[in-house]
Amino acid sequence: MEHHADLIVLGAGQSGLATAALAPRHGFARTLVMESADQAGGSWPRYYDSLTLFSPARYSSLPGMRFPGDGDRYPTRDEVVDYLRAYARRLDADIRTSTTVTSVQPRDGAWMVRTEDGAAFTARAVVAATGAFRSPYTPAVPGCEEFAGQSLHAADYRTSEPFTGRRVVVVGGGNSAVQIAAELGAVGETTLASRRPLGWVKQRPLGRDIHWWLRHTGFDIAPLSRMLEKVPVSVLDDGRYRRALDTHGVERREMFARLTPDGVVWADGAKEPVDTVIWATGYRLNYPYLTGSGVLGTDGRPRHQGGIATVPGLGFVGIEFQRSFSSNTLRGVGRDAAHVLSRLSRSR
Repeated sequence: MEHHADLIVLGAGQSGLATAALAPRHGFARTLVMESADQAGGSWPRYYDSLTLFSPARYSSLPGMRFPGDGDRYPTRDEVVDYLRAYARRLDADIRTSTTVTSVQPRDGAWMVRTEDGAAFTARAVVAATGAFRSPYTPAVPGCEEFAGQSLHAADYRTSEPFTGRRVVVVGGGNSAVQIAAELGAVGETTLASRRPLGWVKQRPLGRDIHWWLRHTGFDIAPLSRMLEKVPVSVLDDGRYRRALDTHGVERREMFARLTPDGVVWADGAKEPVDTVIWATGYRLNYPYLTGSGVLGTDGRPRHQGGIATVPGLGFVGIEFQRSFSSNTLRGVGRDAAHVLSRLSRSR
């Protein structure tokens, strides 16, 4: 038996929830949201325990619901999870958790969505709002297969306690790499390895949070996606993380040349024993359920323009730099969702 909806949204993280919230404004009366986890919240519940947003609460809201509390504070991971789940409870949408989508294919001018339990659903439009954090990326470094120590991606890091007394190298130059390295430096010998020097950016230039400047200059929503993809990774800091790195003796070094069975060989040829390597090296887009749909390129990346797929009736929300600097952020997914829904509505 097939079930029908006006719109099917894949994923109940920030992107999917924002899309479902805005769907009625664009003529989608029956919206079905499918989420593989047992609760809404997307990838947020799986991030490391000490994660803190780099954007203040006042710039971390989805459409129609203000992030609670002091607008100038920087929310924690658990606060974001609580906010997203409260947001989901308010939505006029059918949210089905513990539902894994295995296939999304065009059929007779509509879309057929199949799930792991064999159920089938049809809709005139589908929004893929999951995929940005499905596939942790670990670069191919010589010697990876030889390394006998612990190697894990930041996606699997939770807390510093298991690494007490260990020699750890954190690979990466972004916010997450710095947060994790600062935390680990308090419990063990920690080094931060990156391909270029850290690009420190003041959190509050001239007394205003940088997100205030981004919003009031219009840069936050400027359609500069191609240029933004080439901007070097930067680290927002109000001083606390730089101080933590210095206090705990966390050294930043140029990326190591190779791994050995018991450690690393640095770019200058020096060898150092290492117990653990943590890869804070981001994610790659991954949409396995769209295989065979005609929308994926040979590299597996979706073919789209600003979130509008090359195949009619399909859209994407939650891709980094999808349309602007703030795409794939709590404050930005609503704008992208509105754009995609508007286009999908007109094409029905």
